Amino acid sequence: MTDDIVENKATQTECGELAWPTPGPEALRQMEIICSGAVDVLPKEELAGRIQRSLDTGVPLRVKYGADPSAPDLHVGHAVPIRKLQQFQQLGHQIVFIIGDFTAMIGDPTGKSETRPRLTPEQVQNNARTYFNQVFTLLDPDKTEVVYNSKWLNPLNLVDIIALAAKYTVARMLERDDFAKRYKSGRAIHVHEFLYPLIVAYDSVAVRSDLEMGGTDQKFNFLVGREIQREMGQTPQAILTMPLLVGTDGVEKMSKSLGNYIGISEAPEEIYGKMMSLGDERMADYIRLVLLYVEKEALLLEEQVRSGAVHPRDFKARVARELVTLFHGPEAAERAENHFNRLFREHKAPEEMSEVVLAIPAGEETLWIAPALVQAGLTDSNRKARKAVQDGAVRMDGEKVGDDNTQLQPGVYVLQVGKRQFCRVRVERAG
Repeated sequence: MTDDIVENKATQTECGELAWPTPGPEALRQMEIICSGAVDVLPKEELAGRIQRSLDTGVPLRVKYGADPSAPDLHVGHAVPIRKLQQFQQLGHQIVFIIGDFTAMIGDPTGKSETRPRLTPEQVQNNARTYFNQVFTLLDPDKTEVVYNSKWLNPLNLVDIIALAAKYTVARMLERDDFAKRYKSGRAIHVHEFLYPLIVAYDSVAVRSDLEMGGTDQKFNFLVGREIQREMGQTPQAILTMPLLVGTDGVEKMSKSLGNYIGISEAPEEIYGKMMSLGDERMADYIRLVLLYVEKEALLLEEQVRSGAVHPRDFKARVARELVTLFHGPEAAERAENHFNRLFREHKAPEEMSEVVLAIPAGEETLWIAPALVQAGLTDSNRKARKAVQDGAVRMDGEKVGDDNTQLQPGVYVLQVGKRQFCRVRVERAG
């Protein structure tokens, strides 16, 4: 193993031999903030003692968060742990943000039934470049230590990897729920997948992690990290897991691959509209996990909704407005709200929309509705355009188009597909 890891091991061993102090009022206050919204805090008493020691010594906790850049864009589900990291920063602790450029090339099943595809180094680097423009809309870059785990993983040789693998058993690996299910059903588990939790655990050793946090789907990996730190003479890290945010379908966890996500870099109008389409019962998660309402404030607002003092729709509009403000600022939130109200309360077309010129084919006098929708970019095929008409999802100048044989004469029209897709078109004869 590398020399800097050995040095860290000695430092941590000396600290680990000391008993944790009894937490005082400030440590307990921090614990209340840190534990708010969390699913697992393990071991809780130990974390309180770590915080008190941090207060006594003036040395901040090193809070580890790892992200494998499997996709270039972050969604609101990612914002849940990042908002918790923001709280740690506000309490004076040090965030160690690990970009898993090495682990992304392994592929972690992360609770999925099949292994995640491995990425090329080029894909990883391209994805990682876009990460921090989004992450630093929430985190303070001056208080964030950004590291790439290839720095300490690339130098490991085969002897190092075998030594690391010898510190954990196959039986313990099969305790992971996903591995256990795949093993029992006869589905493949590749050997390299067993290496993933060990590599993530080695990250904890490399950065001298005091606490590792992330989603509940990472709990197994975090527990392996505790064991590997102990095996290598470090004080085992504490663990904090956050809930997985349910996506816009109201069923599955938010995921770009499932298409049920709200991207934090999406247009303000899109974020607002997606929030307003969510079920009322989902607002409790957003005010606690993303907007970071303290429990007392959250319960008061929910009681106002239950009593009828606040209408559920107004509650949802407040959450949507505050979410857009978080990512894009108050002016964008106001514009998004006005845009939504114009479309859905006043039933008017938006003031601003894309404009295109559509050409009537040579020899024809009119343009059929299906190719018009395709040329306007509102659907991607004539078949989908006809289906949208048949489903009653297409409007022209505010009136529903009931027949896919509809033809457009030369002129200007506002075409609409669904609730939020609009385009102003100018139909002209060719030549």
